[in-house]
Amino acid sequence: MVVDLPPGTSDAQLTLCQNVPLSGTVIITTPQDVALMDARKGLMMFQKMQVPILGLIENMSFFDCPHCHNRSEIFSHGGGEKAAQNLDLEFLGAIPIELKVRSGGDEGRPLTATEPNHPVAKAFYDIAKKIDLKVKDLAQV
Repeated sequence: MVVDLPPGTSDAQLTLCQNVPLSGTVIITTPQDVALMDARKGLMMFQKMQVPILGLIENMSFFDCPHCHNRSEIFSHGGGEKAAQNLDLEFLGAIPIELKVRSGGDEGRPLTATEPNHPVAKAFYDIAKKIDLKVKDLAQV
């Protein structure tokens, strides 16, 4: 089961850790400094609760304009990868902003199902494979 938890005070994370045995956690952040601070707070709480940290993902890493084909780093770029290095975590990958992810989510038709060969769908699949391997490795310990 995957649970998407809000950033912030870590109250939801703490309650989950206290009531459910967790295989691990993935820290997801956007590249800007304020989001990275929140991600570090969540990371420290999971470490205190001895939950394995599977890695870090940078969400909203960049935007490729479908019209002009220029790349925009709206929220900066690379902060997640740099934080992973500094925190000695595996960087699991970067997910760009993609309008089809939002519209597909709103329609209940995820991009990974409707366009599995789309570059963003492939990014999700690559990250999911890494997480799957890490969870399987932990289960063998």
